[in-house]
Amino acid sequence: MNKKNIMVLLGGILFGFGLAYSEMTKQEIVLSFLQLKDLGLIFVLGGAAAVTFITINIIAKYLKAPLLGGDFKPRLLPMSRNVIIGAVIFGIGWGLSGQCPGSAVASLGTGNLPVILGIAAMFIGAYLWGFLDSRNRSE
Repeated sequence: MNKKNIMVLLGGILFGFGLAYSEMTKQEIVLSFLQLKDLGLIFVLGGAAAVTFITINIIAKYLKAPLLGGDFKPRLLPMSRNVIIGAVIFGIGWGLSGQCPGSAVASLGTGNLPVILGIAAMFIGAYLWGFLDSRNRSE
């Protein structure tokens, strides 16, 4: 296993631990947050945004290159109809189920049937979108 894969694994473990510790893996907590009944997760989201902001805007300026190789460069993707549609579908799915892909995968170990069904629905939805998108592009 190379250095990059080890760092990705450690990052994933840290991310999963953070989701579990903050209880974002519990659907009832997330749904309570989305219904504005329990705003505790706003601190989790704010903390993540602060760390990301500091890393991208401050720490990156002091490094010549990323620690695991490559270049620092802005990601210039235009806002498109597909991005907006995807964001709407994601938001509706998150609001209805209380699951986003990150927290759902982190809660797989609980053996919770709704989580497993939610992940299956995410895969089916992604497959259908890819199928329909490829059909539209070939026409």
